[in-house]
Amino acid sequence: MKDKAVAVMRGNCTFLEKAKIAQSSGAKMLLVASKSRLSPISDNKTDFEDVTIPIALIRYNDLVDMQLTLGNEVNVTLYSPPLLDFDCSIVVIFLIAVFTVALGGYWSGVAELENLKAVASPGERETRQKKEENVTFTPMTVILFVVICCVMLVLLYFFYKWLVYVIISVFCLASATSLYNCLAALIGYIPFGQCRIACCNKSIEVRLIFLAAFCIAAAVTWAVFRNEDRWAWILQDILGVAFCLNFIKTLKMPNFKSCVILLGLLLLYDVFFVFITPFITKNGASIMVEVAAGPFGNSEKNDGNLVEVPTERSAPHEKLPVVIRVPRLEYSASTLCDLPFSLLGFGDIIVPGLLVAYCRRFDVQTRSPSIYYISCTIAYAIGMVLTFVVLALMKMGQPALLYLVPCTLITSSLVAWRRKEMKKFWKGSSYQVSDSSRTPLLQDDGTHGLYRK
Repeated sequence: MKDKAVAVMRGNCTFLEKAKIAQSSGAKMLLVASKSRLSPISDNKTDFEDVTIPIALIRYNDLVDMQLTLGNEVNVTLYSPPLLDFDCSIVVIFLIAVFTVALGGYWSGVAELENLKAVASPGERETRQKKEENVTFTPMTVILFVVICCVMLVLLYFFYKWLVYVIISVFCLASATSLYNCLAALIGYIPFGQCRIACCNKSIEVRLIFLAAFCIAAAVTWAVFRNEDRWAWILQDILGVAFCLNFIKTLKMPNFKSCVILLGLLLLYDVFFVFITPFITKNGASIMVEVAAGPFGNSEKNDGNLVEVPTERSAPHEKLPVVIRVPRLEYSASTLCDLPFSLLGFGDIIVPGLLVAYCRRFDVQTRSPSIYYISCTIAYAIGMVLTFVVLALMKMGQPALLYLVPCTLITSSLVAWRRKEMKKFWKGSSYQVSDSSRTPLLQDDGTHGLYRK
């Protein structure tokens, strides 16, 4: 092996063990031939401090082709393209996250305004209640929701290879429905193509039928081509944004108290499963990172068990579609390996987004000039920037809620305290039509009164 580039199969031992054996035998470099996808090596860098030879992955089929074409006398040269100091993909993720949170909060405010207008008319109120699809979280519901999240994450960690397909199926159904709701809200403002057909004693707009077919086709297309990393991530992000928007609009937090409980518990949940679980798991890996990236996605071993190398040319590891994915742009034009992605979980958008939506509804209810909504959205953007700064400094995945939750909660509290509305903001400000014996809070042209519950 002396002064040779040694090619070995992947899967029999760790990259570190291969490298030490090759280096001790005098090899100049190590080529690891893989029959699975070329996932970049991401083992603990400190373990490789004594390794001086370069290690590279190569496709097994390419190695066979070289031997058939060139024989055994092959000269090997390695080239590492220069990497940018700044990862532009985080800018894309930042824009997607802030846009989704801001739009979701605004949409929730529009729905709240329509509800308040419907209060003035009994007939319109009944129609509105039939169309209402919102779900309100109480403090007990919040606690139950967090417990379900914890149980589901643990189950995914231990039974990933089965449950991942359940999550993929649920995502397809939920994202198709969400995309339909988002686009249907936009189509409602277009005065064209409103012809209807009768079906099952109901009148349905033809354009909505085509819209439903389009949304289903988009979800099915993603499900079929979900492992095409070169472009499928775009469709996943579109479906993911629609899912987050619909979730933020549909799920209503009744007051700031419920927001504090939800965000606080999910902050502890995020920190525990990212920072604490590495001290519990056998392989020292974070449960949150393992589930988000997909087990075996980046390592050669898991819990000390050897990973079997499949015989297919490409046997991708299924990944959970619960993240916004953007490829790291500096790699996209130069790598032959799987594209590395920057990830942001849906929870890092939805959870603070529920607070932003509550702030927007509170602005509508109290007729304030959107001060809560704007300040909370800006606080979310600042929290995202802080997350990326810490990510760049620590060079490891961060629980974004660790920075987003304090920024949004503290900002909202300061605004409420400064405006002397903390008590009202804490308990919520909901209105309904009541009898004339109660003191009116808002007047609607002097004919209808809106009263506090």
